[in-house]
This record gives sequence, structure tokens and C-alpha cells, in this order.
Amino acid sequence: MNNICVIFDLDGTLVDSEGLGNQAFLDLLPQLHDSLEALIERYRGQKLSSIMIDLENRLGLTLQDSFEQRYRQRVAELFARDLQPMPGVLEMLATLNAPKCIASSGPLAKIRQALEVSGLAVYFGDNLFSSYQIGSWKPDPGLFQYAARAMGFVPGQCVVIEDSEVGVMAALAAGMTPLYYVPTSLTTSYRTEGHVVFDDMAKLPQLLEQFANTIQFNR
Repeated sequence: MNNICVIFDLDGTLVDSEGLGNQAFLDLLPQLHDSLEALIERYRGQKLSSIMIDLENRLGLTLQDSFEQRYRQRVAELFARDLQPMPGVLEMLATLNAPKCIASSGPLAKIRQALEVSGLAVYFGDNLFSSYQIGSWKPDPGLFQYAARAMGFVPGQCVVIEDSEVGVMAALAAGMTPLYYVPTSLTTSYRTEGHVVFDDMAKLPQLLEQFANTIQFNR
């Protein structure tokens, strides 16, 4: 499948980090009484600065300038202790024969730590792209467009694996094909109409093969 490029989101797609990232908010903000599940649903795919603004508005406070640094440190601690790959990801990557990269809204240091801790780093090397590199966050298509150019592919050859609505929107805006990962374990109100949705990483290679065959047929 060398005729396609697979662009992976990271959090909630390759690694089971959404709960840990939101647990850090609960740990640092005792006045925050949302359930962990509610926070995951509210903030999935959102950039940190937007989340912090929302927290300030909802809690009626101003977060200290040091809050982002404290938050990043707490997330790093939780990752080091508890981060795991999403179910089936290791097996899927071991059999996936296609150029691939990661395009994440998180900073590169977070991406690298997540991949090292979860055992996924060997599959991506330096093919890591962060919104912080280019100043573009989903649903803006800039990050995916940047990743495609760096990987040497045009948008029509790229398939994006995403678990958030904003990520799917960014992929569509970039002229790419999104595959919407919605694990069956999640009880959340996803709006998936009109999208290709899958709930098991074991199904991904077959979906990618179908996409690669479509690209070949259209040439």
C-alpha cells in the first residue's frame, strides 16, 4: 500500500490517553466537579488553550500563568504510570504495510513520551507532526496538509484515522478521507452520519486496503 499515506491522530486513537489528560484537570482543580466521562466527551479533540478558557468561564476563575506547565507535568506523570495503547493497536501496526505518520494537536514532547511509554515509537520514527510546529489546530486543515507534504503525498492519497469530530472535520477540509474510530466501549453522543466508522483496530487494515485499491483504480 505504498500509494497511500495513513495519518494517525494520537490521543484516543492510538493511545488511551483521553482519560488521563482529563484526570489531570480533576487533580489540579478541586472545584471542578464534572465526572471524568463528561470531561472526556466535552473536551475530546480540543486544544488546551480553548479548554482552559472554557474552564475559566465555567468555574468563574482565572487560571494562573503556571497552570499549563503544572498541567503538562501532571499529564506526564500519569502517562509514565498508566498510559497504554488502545486495544488492538500494537497488532494492527505490526501488520500495516503503508507509509504512516502522526498528526497531533499536542506538543512534540508529549507525542514522543506517549509513543515511548506505549511501545509505539518504533512504528513512526520521526514522522511526527504537531500543531505547535505550525500554529494550526483542528478543525483547521493546516496540520494534515503539512503532514501530507512532509510525507510526499497529495491530499487525495491520504487517509486520516481520527476519534474526534474536529479531527474528522479537519481531514475533510484538507481534502482527505477520514476513517472515524469509535470504540464500542464509549457511551458518547458521536455524530457519525455520512462517515466511514469502525470500532475495532483489527478492522483498519482491510479498510485501508479498500482505500488503496480505490486510489489505484482511479489512476
